[in-house]
Amino acid sequence: MIKIKQMLHTGIIVSDMERSRAFYEGLLGLKPSDKRPPLSFDGAWYDIGINQLHLMVVPNPYAGAELPAHGGRDYHVAFAVDDVMEVKQVLDQAGVAYTMSMSGRAALFCRDPDGNALEFSAVKMD
Repeated sequence: MIKIKQMLHTGIIVSDMERSRAFYEGLLGLKPSDKRPPLSFDGAWYDIGINQLHLMVVPNPYAGAELPAHGGRDYHVAFAVDDVMEVKQVLDQAGVAYTMSMSGRAALFCRDPDGNALEFSAVKMD
């Protein structure tokens, strides 16, 4: 059996780095990391706690796929936040569509400009 010690990063396929940076840096407030070496394709790394998010401009094998209306029923990345209502307000002001968690928890789901599903869940962190 494999013993996994920690999740390190999540890679997300995007088509337009400028548009994706505007979303992830401008709207979500992430800061690019300079800890990763350049790769043979365009992209960006973001440090989020002990993990990283990796945006990659590569051919998308899922292009044209029909995505579920609710991001919680799709592959997604989950981010811990203090207050889901603050996220809701920012998304409302930016005109970004979202759905609330179907489980009743304090969480919501939206999609980035390329349709990648993102979850924002209220989690108390020490």
